[in-house]
Amino acid sequence: LTFDAALTGTIVAKDSVDIGFRLGGRITEVSVREGDRVAKGQALARTDPLQQEQALRVAQAAVASAEASQAQARQALERADAMLRRGVGTRAALDGASQALSAATGGLTQARTALGQAQRALADTVIRAPSDAIVTSRKAEPGQIVGAAQTVISLASATGREAVFLTPDTPLLRDAIGAPVSLSGIDFPGLRMQAHVTEIAPLVDPANGSVTLRAEITDPPTRISLLGTAIRGAVHYPAGSGIAVPWTALTAAEGEPAVWLVEAGGRVRLTPVQIERFTNGTIILRDGVEPGQVVVGAGSQLLYPGRQVIGATAGTEE
Repeated sequence: LTFDAALTGTIVAKDSVDIGFRLGGRITEVSVREGDRVAKGQALARTDPLQQEQALRVAQAAVASAEASQAQARQALERADAMLRRGVGTRAALDGASQALSAATGGLTQARTALGQAQRALADTVIRAPSDAIVTSRKAEPGQIVGAAQTVISLASATGREAVFLTPDTPLLRDAIGAPVSLSGIDFPGLRMQAHVTEIAPLVDPANGSVTLRAEITDPPTRISLLGTAIRGAVHYPAGSGIAVPWTALTAAEGEPAVWLVEAGGRVRLTPVQIERFTNGTIILRDGVEPGQVVVGAGSQLLYPGRQVIGATAGTEE
């Protein structure tokens, strides 16, 4: 059996990201606004690149100088080797030339590494979209000074949508992962979608006393933008089966839920029970009461083991 819980929530992007510059600086351009669709690799914002351009030119000059030094060291090694073969050079001179070439090669490698860093620093003056997305927030303007990693633009993926609900914590949540959800629009009455539960927050939010439930939409329409759309959701929880009794029948025994069962002769016995779920006016019991057994529906505070009663209520199977 299933138990349908009616919830209200909103549609959000399955993936979203806040992006900023790797290095701080003064923004010179923000080329997108909230609601714009952007393509992967598209430039979204820029900072003043003057310092990075200067650093790049210095790094390029250092590489050119290191390449020249390596070429000179290689030529010196070749001359020392040729002189040694003709008998007019020394082994010490050849070893010195070889060491000089190794040092020049190391210097060139270091210079090229610095050049790569300078090129990346210049590229980092431009924020580019990591994937096809929708701009959900623009948090900086041209002329503003921003720090490294400070959020400038928030993006939501162009595809992949999920419904987010706040629901009371209930034992049914333990089996809700994968449960189907039927969605309908509040502002768009004709909007109908299907989803399935993908995530349930492990903790209750102390601010609202609810648990966040997320359901991935399997067939989102592409003709309209769903972000922020208010929706109703019917979550079809797997509820199993149980015995329904009035909530007034519930009492406690040693801190655990229990009910009074009426045995042969009309005398009562206190028995512990396990609760499956709560509904309006009734409680569904998972264990402790069998179909056809008689349960005291009210007045449990007046009972004691073996007391004789009349007018008890039979539990009904759900």
